Amino acid sequence: MTKRYPRLTIKYQQILENTRVVNELCKARGIAVTGVVKGFNGLPEVAMALDEGGCVHLGSSRIGQLEELKARDPLIRTMMVRIPMVSEAEAMVASADISLNSERDTLMALNEAAMANEKVHSVILMVDLGDLREGFMTVEELIEVAVWVEKDLSYIHLMGIGTNVGCYGSVKPTPLNMGQLVAMARQVEMAIGRELEIVSGGATSSLTLVARGEMPQGVNHLRIGEGISLNRDLPMLWDCHIQGLHQDNFILEGEIVEIKDKPTHPLGELFVDAFGNRNTYEDRGIRKRALVAMGRQDFLDHTALESVEPAIEVVGSSSDHLIVDIENFQGKLKVGDILGFHLYYGAMLFTTGSPYVEKIVVRE
Repeated sequence: MTKRYPRLTIKYQQILENTRVVNELCKARGIAVTGVVKGFNGLPEVAMALDEGGCVHLGSSRIGQLEELKARDPLIRTMMVRIPMVSEAEAMVASADISLNSERDTLMALNEAAMANEKVHSVILMVDLGDLREGFMTVEELIEVAVWVEKDLSYIHLMGIGTNVGCYGSVKPTPLNMGQLVAMARQVEMAIGRELEIVSGGATSSLTLVARGEMPQGVNHLRIGEGISLNRDLPMLWDCHIQGLHQDNFILEGEIVEIKDKPTHPLGELFVDAFGNRNTYEDRGIRKRALVAMGRQDFLDHTALESVEPAIEVVGSSSDHLIVDIENFQGKLKVGDILGFHLYYGAMLFTTGSPYVEKIVVRE
């Protein structure tokens, strides 16, 4: 059978091993892990590696992905890791065992949906510690809503509180802001008269504190996606190297459709590219370049790709073409040859969701 390109190879066994390493690291410090599957679009055959590897829940920001997981295995515990929409309250109660929340109206809608379905839905109230995405801004409002949920919403179980850092506002997880989260959890517990089950300290970026032994006691839950599926941000951005984690779990392959010696600076008067960007170009003289038949429609941004061959340099892209510099490559390349690329998060998100990218899960 003829192979189709672009083609994404996903290594199940390596993702499973990554999951086990992360879970063992966290478990040794009293931390449970929700494996977040949204980064690879919740592909069920891949998500099962996170379940098999010991994650206590599987999490996503898309209700459709959670529905697919529940359809595959109703016993899988699921978490919605985006603030729910009021309009999806009924679907949320049906497919998510836990959701992250920060709005009274949404909590009321979830309570009504849970009551109609005669089930209890668990929630984690989110606190904004400065990243300025979701969450209550003051501990006073957090406590007020926590007490209200505990006393007045009979079909909502207050499971805990949580936070998110490093997504919108680029705020770094530190012992200080994680300590603030723990202090808030203790205040909520005082107000409701019982212990919380979960104090959720963020996502992959917070794993850096665990690896370095700096996570304050009291944080007992993390929501990990990229650190398991790719493990490229931790070493590349955070200088955090966790022994036993693979980095080549997703390989995107594309076919060469042109090889030519070309100038490295465009010729003529410059304006904008196909996406309206005003770009700058380094003039490196004439160099050998290859065009690969895949583009931003497949992987979003060429800066989220890294060639498997170190001597091949990713230069740029348009909607349907990737431009690579092959001047320093010592082997022989011809039209029709296949080049491979490692992915960063944005590229993983797009390639796994693209109908134009062939996806192959390898289980060996």
